[in-house]
Amino acid sequence: MIFEAIAVVQTANTAIGAVKELLKNGKDITDCAEQLGKYFDAKAEIQKKSGSSQSTGSDLENFLHLEKLRQREEELKTMLIYQGRANLYQDFLRYAAEAKRNRDEALEAQKKAKIAKRKRNMALLRSMVIVFICLLGLACVGGFIYWISTMRAV
Repeated sequence: MIFEAIAVVQTANTAIGAVKELLKNGKDITDCAEQLGKYFDAKAEIQKKSGSSQSTGSDLENFLHLEKLRQREEELKTMLIYQGRANLYQDFLRYAAEAKRNRDEALEAQKKAKIAKRKRNMALLRSMVIVFICLLGLACVGGFIYWISTMRAV
């Protein structure tokens, strides 16, 4: 479990290192989209796990991992400010917030759809059980009527 957290932090560090290397070699910040995506995916995974019951270590370990990522993000901020166009970092923050909001809304919609499907399935099952019980009752009544009608007076 702790190895998963370390692997995620290493993924984030590798992604930031790749961004630095690409920028140092004269590439544009837009050429680093894949690496930046990996970094932010890793960061989101660590944040999600550190605040949940799936936490893979002590609170101190989680805090230190997040702090290391915060430092890397400060480096990224500096790179975006100096390597990109004016207000690129602010635009990126707005975009990231909007994307997170959209992901959260999609996740919430998925949860609601799953709950609605489960309710539909339960209602269908309940209806089938009621129909089965009614048919069984009718069969019993029919059998009883048949038994009475075929009985001979003794």
